[in-house]
Formats: sequence, structure tokens, C-alpha cells
Amino acid sequence: MELAKFKMQIPVFVIATIFMTIQANTIEHAGNSTVKHTEHDAWFQRKLAEAYNASLKAYHHDPHEVMNEFNHHVHRALEGDNSTRRGLGKYKGACLAQNPIDRCWRCKPNWAEDRKRLVRCVKGFGRRTTGGLRGAYYTVTDPSDDNVINPKPGTLRFAVLEPRPLWIIFARDMNIKLKAELMITSHKTIDGRGAQVHIANGAGITIQFADNVIIHNIKIHDIKPSIGGLIRDTHDHVGIRGADDGDGINIFASTNIWLDHLSMWNCKDGLIDVVKASTAITLSNNHFTRHDHVLLFGASDTDPADEIMQISLAFNHFGKGLVQRMPRCRYGFFHVLNNDYTHWIMYAIGGTSHPTIISQGNRFIAPNNPTAKMITNRNNMVGDEWKKWIWRSEGDEMVNGAYFVESGHPLDGKRFKKDFIKAKPGSYVRRLTRFSGVRKCRVGKSC
Repeated sequence: MELAKFKMQIPVFVIATIFMTIQANTIEHAGNSTVKHTEHDAWFQRKLAEAYNASLKAYHHDPHEVMNEFNHHVHRALEGDNSTRRGLGKYKGACLAQNPIDRCWRCKPNWAEDRKRLVRCVKGFGRRTTGGLRGAYYTVTDPSDDNVINPKPGTLRFAVLEPRPLWIIFARDMNIKLKAELMITSHKTIDGRGAQVHIANGAGITIQFADNVIIHNIKIHDIKPSIGGLIRDTHDHVGIRGADDGDGINIFASTNIWLDHLSMWNCKDGLIDVVKASTAITLSNNHFTRHDHVLLFGASDTDPADEIMQISLAFNHFGKGLVQRMPRCRYGFFHVLNNDYTHWIMYAIGGTSHPTIISQGNRFIAPNNPTAKMITNRNNMVGDEWKKWIWRSEGDEMVNGAYFVESGHPLDGKRFKKDFIKAKPGSYVRRLTRFSGVRKCRVGKSC
């Protein structure tokens, strides 16, 4: 794939493939009832087809245009910014918001009176995500998760399964231990501002066959695999789930997703997995720590439907105790913009199956281990095929011997109709990512 082919057409074989491949952790059995199994399999195939059609609609045929727009907003956010580049310690001064997403909302003391303003702020491939904008507010008052088939009103599980748009908020600080995967349906916002909300010590979150979901300002950690079984996955459907792997968040065949200001650590499998032709996704302002397999974008080298996966990864801090996969990519197009990589043990960015990875204005601080200075890892590659993949580094700041092995054609603005806007260099990263992770937002005060 060359840059000149950014406005690509999805091959027919790719469209066909998704209907023939189903992940192992999806429905396998329905008790002893063949009828139940057949009914659910038909339901699953129908939902998979609907989800892929949604992915095709959300797919942007000129990803460079989205990159350019994002870079433009970063430049505007930093115009006239005279703040100093001090360390990442606790900040006690007036509210600062130095990236374009945060500048849109975070320093406004009336954020609680206009929570839905948040939807104006998303940038990148997930820029059309509005979550529960068109719905009512729903307040979670009960942190329990006792019934995964008929959840109790007032619980988070009840809210995310409602067949209508909702903007979900929390009555107070909560520690929510999920009994089984939390299946989030379309047109939902989970907004943790104003409370300290932990999803921890139980199952994780699954966004499956969903469109238009925002998760904002919550902590997700110490997630454990659940054994599966009967679970309500939509308002009007109950099916049998296989045992899950223990991901913090699993995005499966879903579109228009924005994950912002999350703090995540120590999940059994991945912190965030994005699979099965999910696309139009932005992950921003998150803080990741204490984990091995951090981000997985594309689950299999045999699933070319992920060609339409497009993800923006911006203003995130990859912190202490991380090992690898920040992210690990397959097939799709990935814009890695102005992130701070302060720790890794094996490598930072990896992939197989010819993904396009554009790394712009990141800071990479290599570990002291002399064998782990290389940022990039073409996982298990043999031969020279990888040299055709477009993996480009522009304006990245390399520290302590870090180096990025590029491949494919260089970025060249002359290839495009619109002006080519370069990203802000990695020297700006500390101010752009300084307030990543969960913010302590109090009503009447800026965050």
C-alpha cells in the first residue's frame, strides 16, 4: 500500500471475509438446545453483517485529510502558549489545557451544567462520535452487578443496555466489580466526571456491535477473566458468552468510539483490544501503567477485514511498568500523534500484516537495556516484505538512544490535494500530555 493509494477501495474479498470469521470468544454453545444455538448463531451473523455495514460507512477514504485536520487543531491550541515545560509532577496552579481536546472543555467551571459540550471536543478518526448526546441523563446510583440477565435499575449495566441514547453519570464515588462483561450498546456516554469511578477486580468492558460510544474519566484496572455463561448483551437479547480473556476494554465490530481521560492498569490480558473491522476510533488523554500487552489493534493476521480499521492515538501517556504493544497493529491505518512514551521493556510500537503507522511528534524515552532501544517491532517477520509497509516517523523526539526503523514511502505533502500540515514536534509532548488520565472534577470548578 502506497501513500498515493490512501483513497483506497475495500476489496470484495475483504468484505466477504468478515462473514466467514468469528472470534473464539463469541458464542459457541447454547446449553443442550440445538434450537437455541441456531437462533443465536443467526442473530450473531445478522449483527455482524449490520456492524460491518456500519464500519464501511464510518471508514474515511482519505485518512490523510483526518491527520491534517488533527495536526491543524494541535497547532491552533498551542498558538500563543507561553507556558513552561516543567516536569510531570503535581500541578497546583490555574487550570491549563494545552491540547485541542482539553482546551474545548476542561477549564470551564460550568462543565457540570453543560456536560454534553464534551462531544464538540473529539478529534481524529473518532471525530463524529457523539455518544448519548441526543438522549436523557441517567444517574447510576447502585454500584452492584448482581444480575447480568435482568440488571437492576440504577446500576451501570441497566443503563448501558437501554435501547435509547443515554448520557450516563454517577451519583457518588463508586467501585464497580463486574460479575461478567459489561456489554455497552449504541449511543451511550459513560461520563465519570464529578465522581471517582473504578471498574475493578472483576470483568471488563465489551463494546460489541455498537455505534457511537464515549467512555470518559474513569479508572479501569485489575480486570480478571470471567467464565462466561448467560448474559444480556442487548436490551432484547440474552445469549451465552464464552469465557473472556480479561481485557480492560474490548471493542468488537464497532464504530465511532472515543475513549478519553481513562486511567488503566493491570488487566489480565490487554488494556484495550480493537478487533473485527472496528473503525472510526480515537483514544486520547489516557494514562497507561503496569501492564504487559497494552493495546492490540487487529486480532489476527488472517482477518483482512481489519483493512478498514482507522484509529487515532493522541496525547496519551505510556508510563511506568509497561512492556510492549503501544500499540501492536494489523492491516489498518494508525495515526500515533503527540504521545509520551516514558517507559517500555521490550518495544513500543509493533505490528504485522502491513499496517500503515504514522508516528508524529511523539517522545520516546528508551530503557537503559541496550537491546531494547528500538521503538518498532515487525513481529515475527521473515524476509524483506516489511520494507514495503508504510511506517513513518515525523518530528518524534528520541531520548536515551531510542530509534524508529522506518519503511515504505516517506510522507510527502505533494502527493495530496490539501496542504500538508506537519505535527508539532515531540518537544511539545510533555505539555500536551501533562494532564492525561482521570481528572478530579468538582462541580463548580474546572477539571
